[in-house]
Amino acid sequence: MMPRDPAITAIIPLFNGAVFIEEALNSVLAQTLPPAKIIVVDDGSTDNGADIVAGMAREHNISLIRKPNGGQSSARNLGIAHSETPLIALLDQDDIWYPHHLEQLVKPFLEVRYPTLGWVYSNLDQIDREGRMVMRSCLDQAPHIEHPKRSLAGCLANDMFILPTSTLILREAFEAAGGFDERLIGYEDDDLFLRMFRLGYDNVYLNSGLAKWRIFTGSASHSPSMRQSRMIYLRKLLEVFPPSDRMGQFYWRTYLAPRFFPMLLREYRQAIRSGEVSGIRSAVDDIELILPFVRRRTGLVIRLMLPLMTRKSPARVVAKLSEWNLPVVRRLLRLASG
Repeated sequence: MMPRDPAITAIIPLFNGAVFIEEALNSVLAQTLPPAKIIVVDDGSTDNGADIVAGMAREHNISLIRKPNGGQSSARNLGIAHSETPLIALLDQDDIWYPHHLEQLVKPFLEVRYPTLGWVYSNLDQIDREGRMVMRSCLDQAPHIEHPKRSLAGCLANDMFILPTSTLILREAFEAAGGFDERLIGYEDDDLFLRMFRLGYDNVYLNSGLAKWRIFTGSASHSPSMRQSRMIYLRKLLEVFPPSDRMGQFYWRTYLAPRFFPMLLREYRQAIRSGEVSGIRSAVDDIELILPFVRRRTGLVIRLMLPLMTRKSPARVVAKLSEWNLPVVRRLLRLASG
């Protein structure tokens, strides 16, 4: 069903984003369908980004909330808690909305439909740090990813690629799902929309680039905290889909292990090249978490290698051998990523 009031609040988390925040806010102010309110949550910035927002707030309908640093998820949750509209639009500080962004995203919410529509999201255009175009409709480059979300398999087999910047969310669905998990600084979007999907809320995908997604080294998408957040998310998935359950075992073997194991193996290779014992041990622990669900032959090879993998000096040898591309190591890496 459609919300009685289609009013929208725009929520922007801010952390040391002085370089980008004015452009992001200007893209909100330029909307052909203006939001009822704009809320910026400064998450403990140490630059002058909040001052830029405060200056713009003197002339526009912008509210600035300041809080100690707690991560993007906590900033979004706080901003949404201070809003009152039935629809919530999220924008990251370094992204940009096209002028018709909200006007297009709201249209499905204006229709009478069942089941209840929980969110609408769109394709995006990818830009670099300087705002130069990299790729139009970048989600088209992954045709194997399901849009819109129609199956649990489609939600688990790959990253969901529901970018917060591209979404318009029904407050009712957001609150029913419990909001963003504030422990997550990465995978918080997959985690939220998976929970909303499981609650039965429907979703609509607009295959049109309605926003610019800025990707560059140093952006949140390349944060060092991504690995830690991934493991929190994986442990949550172990609780939701316990391996002791027949279907849980199926989901892990068929979708989750093939999705995440190559990432964990790459992080292990990075750790052994760095030579840090704690990093190596942590990477091996992460691999062991989902090792029971990888292909049998792959799991056997990795288990045989575990005593070597957890030692600093032999690990460096393995890293060097992998550079030399020797058959035994090449086979291990090929099997583990296959």
